[in-house]
Amino acid sequence: MMYEVEFSEEADADLERLFDFALQRELNSESGDLDAPGRAIQAIRNGVAFLKSSPFTCRKVGASPFIRELVISFGSTGYVALFEIVDGKRVIMGALRHQREDDYH
Repeated sequence: MMYEVEFSEEADADLERLFDFALQRELNSESGDLDAPGRAIQAIRNGVAFLKSSPFTCRKVGASPFIRELVISFGSTGYVALFEIVDGKRVIMGALRHQREDDYH
């Protein structure tokens, strides 16, 4: 069974925020790898694509068996994607954050 993965407005905004943060970090560093922000977003998109076939393999968050999170590796850290399995056909991405951020917002 294949699931359709949709991004909420908040998750779309998170993608933009994460890209902007990575870009600023690279602009302010001595090495300044300006390709890194694009690779980070691609790593997130590749991780999210995994949900099309296997959303129930991700760890549960809280009491609901339908709210889960996916850990996405990137470099020495990575990202965490919070999502909900809505039904047998659809997954909605609720939030994305860097692993070193305090919490979802």
